[in-house]
Amino acid sequence: MSNAALKHQAPHTDIFAEVEPNQKERIIAILKKAGHVVGFMGDGINDAPALHTADVGISVDSAVDVAKEAADIVLLSQDLNVLSEGIVEGRKTFINTMKYIFMATSANFGNMFSMAGASLFLPFLPLLPKQIPLTNLLTDFPEMAIATDRVDDLNIQEPQHWDLRFVQYFMITFGLLSSVFDYLTFGLLILVMHANEKVFQTGWFTESVISAILIVLVVRTRLSFPKSLPGNYLSIATMVVLLIVLVIPITPVATWFGFIRLPLFFYGWMIVIITAYLLTAEAAKRWFYKKIKKRLTSSK
Repeated sequence: MSNAALKHQAPHTDIFAEVEPNQKERIIAILKKAGHVVGFMGDGINDAPALHTADVGISVDSAVDVAKEAADIVLLSQDLNVLSEGIVEGRKTFINTMKYIFMATSANFGNMFSMAGASLFLPFLPLLPKQIPLTNLLTDFPEMAIATDRVDDLNIQEPQHWDLRFVQYFMITFGLLSSVFDYLTFGLLILVMHANEKVFQTGWFTESVISAILIVLVVRTRLSFPKSLPGNYLSIATMVVLLIVLVIPITPVATWFGFIRLPLFFYGWMIVIITAYLLTAEAAKRWFYKKIKKRLTSSK
């Protein structure tokens, strides 16, 4: 068969019988070029080239040494269920890793954009140097719990791939979205509350951290929030940080960080802003996965 014919036939054929070692390697190479993630199982000397070529080479403990050395995985027992379980766990790990990358890049991009813009019209720093590490620590703490988060079934059904362009689009889209609501908070603090330096810094610290930890619950999944609830550890970490942020301005530690008590009506407006942010993010998420994902797929 020609390469073109093999590329067309291989994904739609269940069995290739009586193939030579170089033909095994050729079939695997064609499948990989067609975009498939290929696993190959072998235990003989002649299987070594195919084991090297496959994305994942699999052998058994009773195989010849050459095959075991060429394999990525060596099964110690005669049970293929371990492969299925390993694939599922691997996809869960990849998805949760990507969640962290999405959250970290978009949050950092949005904060940078907001702080740079605020610096243009404020006569003081939007946040003090000692307030920035505290903000980063509190926003990163729930994100560490993403490693234990639930993964949607639709993400486990097929192999996942690293896509830098997709990460970039996500970072820009949701980073800029977070900045929009940061600027609404700036407007509330400057135009409505006529905030001085400490009030502004305390207000933005409170809003930015709370919005950052809550948005994780929304954009961590392609599904709507009620259809894909977060894992227990992520939920607990989010609630703990939420309480810490609300308590800090009314404790003695606030003085050291340069924070101050905020009037109650600020929290009422903050709830409105954050609620609007979360609802907008839900709508943006549906648009993003429908339009951007389709655009990137069609461009490949």
